[in-house]
Amino acid sequence: MARSLTAENMAALEARALLARDFIWFVVRDRTTGAAVTDGMWSDVGDVTAEVINPDTGLAVSRTFYGSGTLIQCDDIPLVANMTIQNVTVRMSQVAERVEALVRTYDIKQARVEIYRGLFDPSTRALVSPAVCRFVGFVDEVRIDTPSENEDGAVTLTCVSHTQEMTRSNPDTRSHESQKRRSATDTFFVDASVVGDWEHYWGKTKGKVAAPPPRKKFLGIF
Repeated sequence: MARSLTAENMAALEARALLARDFIWFVVRDRTTGAAVTDGMWSDVGDVTAEVINPDTGLAVSRTFYGSGTLIQCDDIPLVANMTIQNVTVRMSQVAERVEALVRTYDIKQARVEIYRGLFDPSTRALVSPAVCRFVGFVDEVRIDTPSENEDGAVTLTCVSHTQEMTRSNPDTRSHESQKRRSATDTFFVDASVVGDWEHYWGKTKGKVAAPPPRKKFLGIF
């Protein structure tokens, strides 16, 4: 899939003067109220306020991202031009207080995830242009590895792209109660549960009409 780059990014690429950094944005839930809580982290030292391209609107927005080892590693994200469901593994520091609060204080399961790639000018340490979104999805699995002495630990998130939503089936049923949730005055399915037992009489004979016996085949054909 082709990616459209800004003139600033193209000029920086041609000059071979770029530093790439990853930004990750979470929308988690408060366990008590269910309210959405946002938080951002990036793969460098210190905190930074950076502009990113909102994947929903296509406009640049300013967000604050926290660093100093919070985001350790993010998988390569292949560019595809189909409906393939992408899986991305994100590794974060287990000892960072902000990471601990994110995965333990809040409900991160199925939280929205946005991953951006920002290109920095090494001479000014500033973004060449707003960071581009490379992945939008949900946290599918959370693994917190508590290490033994002299071993490494980490918080590993397995994220699945939002295209997985297209594989979900509709749990709704064909019933009057379901239809009322759509519109209180819609009575289209009011008899859906009993209509199969209705009997219509034709002529003088009452009761259900028996199905005709199957026709016998003659020389292999009807």
